[in-house]
Amino acid sequence: MATSAAKENILKRIRQALSNPVPLPFPHSEGTQSVFLPPAEDMAVIFAEEFTKIQGKFVFCAGEPDLKQQLMLLIQEKKWANLFFKEDRIAAVMSGQDSYKDLASCDVSITGCECLVARTGTIVMSSAQQSGRTTSVYAPAHICIAFTKQLMYDLKDALIFLKEEYKNNIPSLITFASGPSRTADIEKTLVTGVHGPKEVYCFLVEG
Repeated sequence: MATSAAKENILKRIRQALSNPVPLPFPHSEGTQSVFLPPAEDMAVIFAEEFTKIQGKFVFCAGEPDLKQQLMLLIQEKKWANLFFKEDRIAAVMSGQDSYKDLASCDVSITGCECLVARTGTIVMSSAQQSGRTTSVYAPAHICIAFTKQLMYDLKDALIFLKEEYKNNIPSLITFASGPSRTADIEKTLVTGVHGPKEVYCFLVEG
């Protein structure tokens, strides 16, 4: 009986506490406001700075004709012969160029993206894209083609965008790629291309 009385006393105190909650001493620590301040400058500039910091290679294009010209110059410079792409919009840009059929042995893969996160220089992709799950990972080099309207400031904004875009049919895989694959597990020596592409390019198109 003594145990039951003690238990009832504790439960009574809990009920009283819940009915008269104590105000939060630090209300701003509960995730009610964003940790990061809104951008003070153009998001394209922020993305370019952050993307290049993590060894990404950034190219700005004034429009789609400029995109095609700069893309072809890079392909010629790198002497890439086997180009892998699956998305219709990429195929339109690459008109006159056939897609290589074998992803595992291609020189470079070319994809679009869901959006770009400016604050971290991150490319956001998903399995809902025509390029699928693996196109951006298996090739030794990856080119992402994005548009300025796809720029988001923070990861939170990207997640909200995906939720609104797909509603109750969220893609089974969402990838946040921040620069080329790299690791420093072995003797603290930075090695790129261990688990993914050695080179990642982002062609950002105005519009």
